[in-house]
Amino acid sequence: MASERHADLHLHTRWSDGTLELKAAVQRVRAAGFDCLAITDHDTIGPELTAPVQTLEGAEVITGVEIKADILGHRGEVLGYFVDPSSPRLQELLGQMAHARVERMKEMISLCNMSLGLQLDYRAVAGLTDGAVGRPHLAAALVDVGAAQSTDEAFQRFLSRGGPCYAPLPRPSFPEVVHAIRTAGGVAALAHPAFLPIDDWEGILTALRNMGLEAMEVHYPYQVGRVPVYISSAELAALAEALRLIPTGGSDDHGPDSVNESLGSVHVPYEVVEALAAAASSVT
Repeated sequence: MASERHADLHLHTRWSDGTLELKAAVQRVRAAGFDCLAITDHDTIGPELTAPVQTLEGAEVITGVEIKADILGHRGEVLGYFVDPSSPRLQELLGQMAHARVERMKEMISLCNMSLGLQLDYRAVAGLTDGAVGRPHLAAALVDVGAAQSTDEAFQRFLSRGGPCYAPLPRPSFPEVVHAIRTAGGVAALAHPAFLPIDDWEGILTALRNMGLEAMEVHYPYQVGRVPVYISSAELAALAEALRLIPTGGSDDHGPDSVNESLGSVHVPYEVVEALAAAASSVT
């Protein structure tokens, strides 16, 4: 008989651009009815996550990470599940990403100061997070100084691609990211692929699978947000089945009063967790 348990496998904390500490985030997920979840902060792993999977606040918490990558010419992200946070290769890559984020943020703050006549300070923006600094923190700073009425307005007017304060973040290649995840004993999944403007989906996914991709996000609140959607969840599910990719997913919730408050929008069957765990156990 199939399990009635469900999981949310895409969640963020204050270690990247979420609004809650880990403990509070797990308690919130538990209150929403989940007893299994994955923390997938951007380009970082919080220090409370010390093993590929552990029990916190009565929940099964999978150590994950969401790493920006160049995906065959597309700007995308790769999720890693059941990773060992102490892996030297993974920590090396995350260290490189952390440095790139700092330099990018300094550039974006400089652009804001020049184009908007502000006097924002990097240390003040970085002080809004416990971990990786990103655009949501700069958006909050713009609201604080009155340059925007909301973080949504800050993104739309200033921080989105093409905006006066936007600067791109350098990304490692897809094979580099997958190698780091697999070296850490983890499983690589393509994050929210429906946001990628791809024409030949079967061809691209086949190529990525041959490079080590083992899963992709099918269950996701694709209708939420400002990003165009290029393929339906039903089509992604069919491709995942045809290409033998694990159909994972999650809400991408960032906590209350965040850029994406969507907890409860996605319930991933626990069989997906079991498939990911089996794939991780086979990694050498």
